[in-house]
Amino acid sequence: MRRPLRWLWLSLLVIVLDLGVKALATAHLDYGRPLKVLPVFNLTLLHNTGAAFSFLAEHAGWQRWLFALIAIGASVGLTLWLYRLKRDETLTAISLALVIGGAIGNLYDRLVHGYVVDYLSFHWGGYYFPAFNLADSAITLGAIGLILQSLFESRRGAKASAAGTDEENTR
Repeated sequence: MRRPLRWLWLSLLVIVLDLGVKALATAHLDYGRPLKVLPVFNLTLLHNTGAAFSFLAEHAGWQRWLFALIAIGASVGLTLWLYRLKRDETLTAISLALVIGGAIGNLYDRLVHGYVVDYLSFHWGGYYFPAFNLADSAITLGAIGLILQSLFESRRGAKASAAGTDEENTR
């Protein structure tokens, strides 16, 4: 086993925490009834049959299988990417592991329940951000990590290019 695959423990941790918290939310919250935690934050049990921001939630149910296939394909593809990483590509490995864990956590919900359990609800005044869960948070953090890594690499490439150009100009 290559070293980058050791980061799959993080995926497993995300899955276990996500499913555990979803089970607690389902057991202790009344559906659709907010439990105020902070002036801008509620715990609210909701079921999302769509994707992010309830995309396609109003359809007849075919989207469940579409999103399940996408999650499976993404998880396999990201695991292959993780396998091919070099040992020192830590930020990319952590980011991929977070996305994989989040995708599988939500995949479990889709396959077992037919919907994703959401419970985190932020709001300001009368404006509510769509409810989400720990798996969604892991996917978002992983995506941010991949974007940051991409920016770091492009800056490194630009500096290396500039250094090469400076070297050629001094000759």
